[in-house]
Amino acid sequence: MPYVELDGARVYYETHGAGAPLVLIPGFGAGAWIWFKQVPALERACRVILFDPRGVGRSVARDEPFSTKLLADDVAALLDHLRIERADVAGASFGGFVALEFALEHPDRLNKLILCCTSAGGAMHVAPDAEVLVRLASTQGLNTDERMRENLLLAFSPEYVARERDEVERVIALRAACPVPEFVYRRQLQAALTFDAGARLGAISSPTLVITGDADRIVPAENSRRLAAAIPSGRSTGGMRPGRQGPRSTRFGRLRRGSAMPATAWMW
Repeated sequence: MPYVELDGARVYYETHGAGAPLVLIPGFGAGAWIWFKQVPALERACRVILFDPRGVGRSVARDEPFSTKLLADDVAALLDHLRIERADVAGASFGGFVALEFALEHPDRLNKLILCCTSAGGAMHVAPDAEVLVRLASTQGLNTDERMRENLLLAFSPEYVARERDEVERVIALRAACPVPEFVYRRQLQAALTFDAGARLGAISSPTLVITGDADRIVPAENSRRLAAAIPSGRSTGGMRPGRQGPRSTRFGRLRRGSAMPATAWMW
C-alpha cells in the first residue's frame, strides 16, 4: 500500500484515474472511504487523490496536538511526494476546514477550491443543535457498532434513511472498516474548535464552489451561505437537495469539470 512519511505521521493514500489532479479531504473522523460515491464519476476526468488523515484508518500518527494548518501542510507534502505542483482541492465538513487552510497557507499550490458542508469556524460558525454537539463531543464507545451507527445517522436526512436503507448500511460498514483511535478523534475535535478562518476569507482568490445540504444537522446550511458571501467575487446558485450524505456523484463530477464554474456557489 502507498504511504507518505510526514513529521510525526505515516499517511496512507491512493490515486485513481488520470488528468488534472483533484485532492479529496475527508471529514471529521473519516478516511478515504467517504468519497466512494464520487470517485467512479470523477476518475473518468481527473487524477483523484484520496488519503486517510494522520492517525485515521490505515494511517498512523503520534498522540500529540495538531491543527488544521498541520493537516493542510500534510496535503502539501502529499502533493510534493506525488510531484504535483498544483491541484484542485475539495474538503467535506472538517475536511473543508483543512481545505480552507490549504487555500490560505498554500495558495500557489491551488487551482480550484470545493467546500462541501463546511464552515469558516470562529464567530462565523452556525452551530448545530445541542443533541448533535453532545453526540459528537463524546468518545465513549467510539468504534462500536452502536456508536458508529448513532453518529452516522446524524449525517442523513430521515427521508434519505427511509429511502436508501441499503446505502446507509454500506456507509456504516465502510466506517467500521476504518477505525479511528480515541486520541485522534480528540485531536481533530480540538483542531475543529480552534479553527477560525473568518477574517482571512478575503485572501482566497481561487475559483471556489461551496456545496451544502439544506437538511444538514451537523453543519447547518447557513454556514455555506456565509462562506459563499464572504469569499471574494462570490456568487450563489440554488438547487439544494435535502440530506448530507448520499450526494449525486455524477452531478458533483459535472460541477468539478465545468469550465464555467462560478467563483463561489452553494447548492444541493
